[in-house]
Amino acid sequence: MIRLWVPDDLAAGAALEPSREQAHYLVNVMRLAPGADLALFNGRDGEWRGTLTEVSKRGCRLAVGARLRPQQAAPDLDLIVALVKRTRLETIVEKAAELGARRVRLAITERTNADHAKVARLQAIAIEAAEQTGRLDVPQVMEPQKLPALLADLGEDRRLLFCDEAGEALPAQTALAGAGGEAWAILIGPEGGFSPAERQAIRALPAATPVSLGPRILRADTAAISAMTLWQSALGDWRV
Repeated sequence: MIRLWVPDDLAAGAALEPSREQAHYLVNVMRLAPGADLALFNGRDGEWRGTLTEVSKRGCRLAVGARLRPQQAAPDLDLIVALVKRTRLETIVEKAAELGARRVRLAITERTNADHAKVARLQAIAIEAAEQTGRLDVPQVMEPQKLPALLADLGEDRRLLFCDEAGEALPAQTALAGAGGEAWAILIGPEGGFSPAERQAIRALPAATPVSLGPRILRADTAAISAMTLWQSALGDWRV
């Protein structure tokens, strides 16, 4: 069944008008006709059965039926990733949605080659990935921040898995074994790595746990996927 994220409140009997882009996808790409069923979610009200009731030149209309699943929260996991090349950043956001991250925070570090990103485009990628994976929410893609301000915004209660490619650290799976804490963040550096000053500042954070992702140097997208996989298997909803 096709799944569609909508911003509207969902309740039995509600009528919705998808965006022009969504209407084009449903009617022209997927070729749905009136009477076709789909699943709707908004990240707040769970998943609901929707029915395509009307198609016109201006778009289409949906009717909300019965609730299919109650709302469930994703693990409280932030992925912090330094700005990298566009295609790799898009891959990271897509995989963060697939692997259950609740937020993607974009960091500007001393060695990043860019100070901006098309956040709206990245958010659209996150929505599409959430639709395809069956999750009931969509990870929020945050505007880029300079690394010190971003780390300060995390708060003292969120533990930080620091993927440190340049320093001595325990393997990630060893460091995560038996670790506690409900709220975590994973920190992935830029293509040129963190500067010595940044590494020192991150390691000095009380909540930081420096880890190694193995003997090979990984690209940012590979490192992000690997770290999220290890965290999910040790502390996330893969254990359920």
